[in-house]
Amino acid sequence: MTKAKNATPNRPLARVPRGFLDRRAQTLAAERDVVEKVLQVYELWGYERLDTPSFEYADALGKFLPDQDRPNEGVFALEDDDGQWMSLRYDLTAPLARFVAQHWDGLTKPFRRCAAGPVWRNEKPGPGRYREFWQCDADCVGSPRAEADAEAIAMGAAAIEAAGVQRGHYVVNVSNRKLLDGLLAHIGIDLEDTQKRLGVLRAVDKLDRLGPEGVELLLGHGRKDESGDFTKGAGLSSPAIAQVLAFTAAQKTTRALTLDALSQVVGVTPLGQEGIEELAAIDATLKALGVGEDQALFDPAIVRGLEYYTGPVFEAELLVPTIDDKGQKVRFGSIGSGGRYDDLVMRFRGERAPATGFSLGVSRLLAALAATGQERTSLAGPVVIIVLDQNAIAGYMRMAGELRGAGIAAEVYLGTSGLKAQLKYADRRQSPLVVLEGSEERANGVVTLKDLNLGAQLAQSIETNQAWRSERPAQIEVPRANLVIAVQDMLARCR
Repeated sequence: MTKAKNATPNRPLARVPRGFLDRRAQTLAAERDVVEKVLQVYELWGYERLDTPSFEYADALGKFLPDQDRPNEGVFALEDDDGQWMSLRYDLTAPLARFVAQHWDGLTKPFRRCAAGPVWRNEKPGPGRYREFWQCDADCVGSPRAEADAEAIAMGAAAIEAAGVQRGHYVVNVSNRKLLDGLLAHIGIDLEDTQKRLGVLRAVDKLDRLGPEGVELLLGHGRKDESGDFTKGAGLSSPAIAQVLAFTAAQKTTRALTLDALSQVVGVTPLGQEGIEELAAIDATLKALGVGEDQALFDPAIVRGLEYYTGPVFEAELLVPTIDDKGQKVRFGSIGSGGRYDDLVMRFRGERAPATGFSLGVSRLLAALAATGQERTSLAGPVVIIVLDQNAIAGYMRMAGELRGAGIAAEVYLGTSGLKAQLKYADRRQSPLVVLEGSEERANGVVTLKDLNLGAQLAQSIETNQAWRSERPAQIEVPRANLVIAVQDMLARCR
């Protein structure tokens, strides 16, 4: 049998894996801008920068992800040539715990560190939920005080605003794991039954995505999602489910009123009372730091899915409506989170090391801002030097070198098209201006600078080609020797 003439070659399909993104210059610039602004906030609060590897040994990371029923228990792992398993970090906190345990004796405590970088989770992707994304964290290790938790909340609010979210467009919801544990003990659930307890925590943590009906299913027998996948439930009785759902709905309009309501629900248990007292101390510190009810509220529905939290937990929520690329309303939910994790370092050292922190989801925040129409300002491209004379390419290259030497991004057009196509190219590159030098200009020792932004504005008022040619809007002629100074001056006006 002969091969058909028009048979399609066996080529791979060009595609990006689900849950991963290609990020171009505009996105990368916005990401860098947010990360640097947030890290500057953290540093202002006394936190030092630390960078840890992308890979950690699997036993050092532990098994704390909420989706442990998925392959690899929610992480991407590989076996090293010495037989040890390594995993890509799923957050920046577990590597911090390893670092602190490893360098315990040499660290000044409390140890305050901030960090930013990508993390990876083998979870189901969804709107604004990726398998690779950036986080920006600040953690305080060594302080058991509720004031450290309050500081993390206040600093998180400051970081969110520094990232570009206006006050009133977000809220940091705060709760305490001890409240729900107190309730579970009160309704007869053994807190040593880790599987049942975590089943309740993970169910409640999905309240913002699934609503009360979906959480009710997860608290009971289980739930089948749209794809047909079934998640086993916590197996609570109907009366117990009703009490848990009532507890999650105890939030009031102020932190003080919510504390009063929680006292009625869980204050009868020692754990619940302890949680309420910690929240009261957090409230007092937030007031001292000037954090109002429009920035932080108490919400018992916040439990956080990660297993390592031991006390106060917090979750920053974007409040403004978001629309996806299909015009549908999307709830982004959390853009940042954190809490107290006093037992994480203990896995290495055998003794408690109190710790608390806040993490801003940079990739998620940028996706949410884009969905609200609040994308970062556009990224200016390089100055483009138009090639009008192929025999003068060396001169054009010298111009680009002079501009770069002055710290100005510049490129020589290296295609083969004519003037009109080159100007279109510069426009698509978001170039603020172009440099033109033809043979006549070269003979006269001058170059022409064209402000593309201003030219586009002025062109709207010019009605004929003749007027365009005679007026040459936003175009100036300068001595070749003054190229750098003239470009700097025009760029300053462009901004």
